[in-house]
Amino acid sequence: MMWFLMLEYKKSIRDSINGNIPITELEKEILDYPQFQRLRRIKQLGFTSLIYPGANHSRFEHSIGTMHLASKLAVELGLDDDEVQLVRLAGMLHDIGHGPFSHVSESVMNVKHEEQTAFIIKNTAISTKISENFNLDEVVDIINGKGKLGPIISGELDVDRMDYLIRDSHYTGVAYGVIDLDRIISNLKLEKFLVLDIKGVQAAEAMLVARYFMYPSVYQHHTTRIVNAMFRRSIDKMVESGELDTKKLSIYDDNELITKCKNSTLEYTKDIIERLENRQLFKRIKTIRLNNFLHPNDVFDIKERDLKKAEREIGEDYNIDSNYIFINLPEYPKFDEMKTQIALNDNLYHLNEVSSIVQALNKARFNYPDIALYAPKEYKEDLRKVNIEDYLDLPEKTDKNYNITHYDQQDLLNYM
Repeated sequence: MMWFLMLEYKKSIRDSINGNIPITELEKEILDYPQFQRLRRIKQLGFTSLIYPGANHSRFEHSIGTMHLASKLAVELGLDDDEVQLVRLAGMLHDIGHGPFSHVSESVMNVKHEEQTAFIIKNTAISTKISENFNLDEVVDIINGKGKLGPIISGELDVDRMDYLIRDSHYTGVAYGVIDLDRIISNLKLEKFLVLDIKGVQAAEAMLVARYFMYPSVYQHHTTRIVNAMFRRSIDKMVESGELDTKKLSIYDDNELITKCKNSTLEYTKDIIERLENRQLFKRIKTIRLNNFLHPNDVFDIKERDLKKAEREIGEDYNIDSNYIFINLPEYPKFDEMKTQIALNDNLYHLNEVSSIVQALNKARFNYPDIALYAPKEYKEDLRKVNIEDYLDLPEKTDKNYNITHYDQQDLLNYM
């Protein structure tokens, strides 16, 4: 374990996943800035603790863990001290622009968290400290996956994903995130981009399978989606009324935003927050699995205005306030790791070209996601009569797709 001795480390942080993580003097100073300390008060998985009580870990922990893995990979790739420090800083700061409850609040912000991250790095006191030794634009570019070093932090097989899979698995108690990071890191090499040696393919396959199962189990668990949809709509209403300035979201922490919601003059927002605090959640009324459609990708072309229109029409037909009716689309099941470059006999291939497991995953990823209708428990019986297809223009269905995807999934499981 000599990989961390290249730089001069002054302190260490005890991490629940990685043990002692050494930090440099520069990193220690940046850690103490309020912009970074705010990440202690931003939950990594938002409201997921309502489903998995242990999921209370923060963006702070994840950022330190990403820095640690970035350092391990940088040293494995033979980078010099300055480059190692550079990727450590990028790993450490890559999520500093996240709003409260992480991705939950991002949909109502005017900018993506990546853009806010760049703004904080370039326009706060942190910029003065970093610019004493490094170019700010270079740090931002690495965070955004650009340049030679960018894929380490944001690429097909990056350390950001590696850390959050292991960390989220650990804190939720869902065992799918157990992956062989050392095997992956030791078989990566840096050419024009990050390339994985063929000897690391099994570990990369396991990482993809872990992500595949973590989506329905954690990230897109049906209750997680319900909670997120409830909270998003409550803050949407505050933005529409002028009570919440989206420009300030990136400086709030979780508790500050909840306090703003509780102090709202809007009865709807206060009602939703009270429901969330007492776990009186909306229920899943109807669902349509994406594997029912001939072209599942077409579901993601449905516009927000069409969803709102359908909700209003259902509300009118069933005499229910449409603010309490949600038609929710899943997050797109994107698995960039499938495009990882694999080195085999002096040739390069994409991971999905050399792995039968990944080919099966490419089809099976639409097995779990669904279009869902949510509403409070008291409306459940009435809304059971709703056919979502009567209110939304949905893609063409197929009778055969279930059998095909079921076979592909079974094929996948036979490899495990």
